[in-house]
Amino acid sequence: MPSVIYDTPTALPLRKPAPFVIGPTNKAPFRPTNKIPQDVIETAQATPIEEFDAKKHVNFEFPKRTYTMKEWGYENQGVSPIAASEPFSLFTEATVKQVRRELLSEDVLRTCQYASTFTKNQIRGYTQKQAPFAHALWKSPEVQQAVSKVAGIDLVHAFEYEIGHCNLLFSDGEDEKKGASDNVGFSWHYDSFPFVCVTMLSDCSDMKGGETAVLKGDGEVLKVRGPTMGTAVILQGRYVQHAALKAIGKERISFITAFRPKSPFVKDEMVLTGSRPISNQSELVYDYCTYRADVLEIRFREHAKKLRELQAAGIKFNPGAVREFLQEQKEMLEATLLEMVPIYDVVEVE
Repeated sequence: MPSVIYDTPTALPLRKPAPFVIGPTNKAPFRPTNKIPQDVIETAQATPIEEFDAKKHVNFEFPKRTYTMKEWGYENQGVSPIAASEPFSLFTEATVKQVRRELLSEDVLRTCQYASTFTKNQIRGYTQKQAPFAHALWKSPEVQQAVSKVAGIDLVHAFEYEIGHCNLLFSDGEDEKKGASDNVGFSWHYDSFPFVCVTMLSDCSDMKGGETAVLKGDGEVLKVRGPTMGTAVILQGRYVQHAALKAIGKERISFITAFRPKSPFVKDEMVLTGSRPISNQSELVYDYCTYRADVLEIRFREHAKKLRELQAAGIKFNPGAVREFLQEQKEMLEATLLEMVPIYDVVEVE
């Protein structure tokens, strides 16, 4: 007599769904009105061009400490048992100079700068043609393997548009006058993506503050040290509530890439809430829908293969197991449908 399809696994703790994400309130993306200091741009543009070379530009050292979801009170949530890391070496000084050269170019600043109700100045969505070094850097096996090792799960960059998001903050002297260095500079939030890797493109030797505040499951607030130039931290920010604390110093340019699990079979709870108001929305949603279609294609192809194998082996069909698979794909499609909203063009500065 044929056995039943898919043996019943040992019961696992109920996995909590991803929390609701609150993003900037502006629907239409718009350009910043505050200017980047001209001397910062000129210094970056004086850097000789180099092609990415992992041997020269990657300097990975595993962090001295990582934090788990369990110790922070987020057990049975997320895609990995690792919640975050302390700063670890990832890039060389030469890497930082090359990225600054590309991101502060005239073309990138003209087409890829955004502001929102959350932050004053960001650079994101530049193409591989505009910034070949930055794209090669984040796509390199060496960097992806390093980030994956720290995160405790194989990761890949979320999709093309989310490579190398950059937050820029330049001092106007007012923060020094106010004094406080532990005020929230970026409100409490969850990220739209499973993991982020945050690196620093600024010399932080004279900076005060700039840590990440984490809200533990029991309500306690922790401060996690932020990265310095050439170092990085990872955070499972889709599931861990956090806030960036105000940094006081001459400049703070952070360089961030969103990551998702490499395996298409890990539950996908990515949203566009935080990205839509600070993006070329057409390009963003094209990339998002393409990666989701790719994931679903692989899932259904493997599902069909498994069904053929089971049928050939004479194993009795199990409607419950197939229903569970289809329900998960339905949930992913329904989540994707929620992102199919009107596209707003970028509001250019007059």
